Amino acid sequence: MAVLPFQPTPFFGNKNRAFWRLQFLGWGGAMLLRAMSIIANAQPWSNLVILLIVTITGFSISLILSVIYRALINRRPIITWGVTAVVLAIAVGIYAFIDSWVLSLYRPNSEAGFAQRFVGVFYLDLTLLGAWSALYYAINFFLQVEEQNDQLLRLENQATSAQLAMLRYQLNPHFLFNTLNSISTLVLLKQTEPANAMLSRLSSFLRYTLVNEPTGRVTVAQEAETLKLYLDIERMRFEERLRTEFRIEDEARNALLPSLLLQPLVENAIKYAVSPLEEGAQITIAAQLVGPTLRVTVSDTGPGLQPGTDPTKLFGVTSDSGDTTSVWNGGHVSTGVGLANIRDRLAQAYGENQRFDIANGPEGGLTVVIELPYEAKETPARPARPIAGSGTGLAASLASAG
Repeated sequence: MAVLPFQPTPFFGNKNRAFWRLQFLGWGGAMLLRAMSIIANAQPWSNLVILLIVTITGFSISLILSVIYRALINRRPIITWGVTAVVLAIAVGIYAFIDSWVLSLYRPNSEAGFAQRFVGVFYLDLTLLGAWSALYYAINFFLQVEEQNDQLLRLENQATSAQLAMLRYQLNPHFLFNTLNSISTLVLLKQTEPANAMLSRLSSFLRYTLVNEPTGRVTVAQEAETLKLYLDIERMRFEERLRTEFRIEDEARNALLPSLLLQPLVENAIKYAVSPLEEGAQITIAAQLVGPTLRVTVSDTGPGLQPGTDPTKLFGVTSDSGDTTSVWNGGHVSTGVGLANIRDRLAQAYGENQRFDIANGPEGGLTVVIELPYEAKETPARPARPIAGSGTGLAASLASAG
């Protein structure tokens, strides 16, 4: 059976409506309690008419107080509380005067004089309007604090989104520099066909990456397809020296992770594992679920870390000149932007609920392990193409679409 969607609305979502609800509930409840007291004590029914008039009077005076308090609530404390005390005393005096006058009209033969009636109702009216004033300020101060907290959260989210976007946008210039440098080399060597093919693949890769928001997340399958586009570009340079393997478990294909998170790792593996070795190296990208955690591993068969190298220095160490350097495979020196970028993106997106480890693999080479909380895409897309292979077909189709 279909169930109608129900989304509860916050009580103070509409402040004006909430105010009138509280007004009617508060004064109606006070009148009901006093009416029950009149009935229980077998007082004349005419007292109910007096009670109705008194309640309407208090209701009207509280409306005037709300206008005055609204103008005072954002002033300096000494002005707010000083003027409130004076206004409240005047309001209670007016309220007590009207109550005493109504009582004298309905009880002309009462032995109590006007002054005695005034004093008798003054404290009751002071209790009612004093409690009303305290609740008015308490509720409005609470709403102001809540609004400030919401605004602070919105600003923090905007700052986080801006920082994530900045980190994401650092990737394309870093990647473009290397790729354009390779194309420039091919042009200087007058290898126009490989240069043209690399430009076509570069346009396909950039078109593919622009589909996703800088702060968005993609599935593991989509990230793998993006890596294949990038590897198609690099394979133009290294040919058989660049060997890749994807080991993506079916359960992990639909898991979410930040867009272009793995590309800097593959880029570093090519630079420091494939490039310096004559025989090249193999890069393996694996993804699997370990309980409630998504584990992604990027490993290579290169020389690995130098003995005694501190993996934490791979995240970048600022030199005296302000440049950031880090030690990588075989003692090479690099900018460290990609690794520090990944670390910062993970920290921004997941806080402490993530892991980013770099170490030599058990069989040599370097292994990078990333662990994230498992989150599946709510609406699965069409089944992606098989992960195995180089992804040249997707790159070619995107290139032809341009």
